[in-house]
Amino acid sequence: MPSDRIFGLVVLCVALAFIASAFQIQTSFLADPVGSKTFPVMIGIVAAICALNLILRPDPDPQWPARRTFGALAVAVAVLVAYAYALKPFGFLLPTFVAAAVLSYQISPRPAPALMAGAGLSAGLFVLFKYALGLGLVALPLALIG
Repeated sequence: MPSDRIFGLVVLCVALAFIASAFQIQTSFLADPVGSKTFPVMIGIVAAICALNLILRPDPDPQWPARRTFGALAVAVAVLVAYAYALKPFGFLLPTFVAAAVLSYQISPRPAPALMAGAGLSAGLFVLFKYALGLGLVALPLALIG
């Protein structure tokens, strides 16, 4: 229960800051009748109501996962950050293959299916993004292509 109340208090503070910053938005002379402040204020009010619900009616104490789970989450975050940095120098296919294989291995620690999932996702996503969605992806590193 204390964790819900603390999180609710943090969300309430963020929601109130969001509402206050929404009132600082300058409106132009071509603004719609509702105004540009209304939607952000509504989002802040909904967040504040949800925060008050967390503070006033917290859930029972949660069962936190084992420390091993937090380690797996840290590895997944590190893989995704490295993936984001590796896309430009190495192209799309190789970083996507490695990231998908490592994340698949974390889900089910069997090397062969993880490698097949990495290869399938890498090729399938490249075809989808490049040809179906028309994104300008580079398949391989530019040094290999020439």
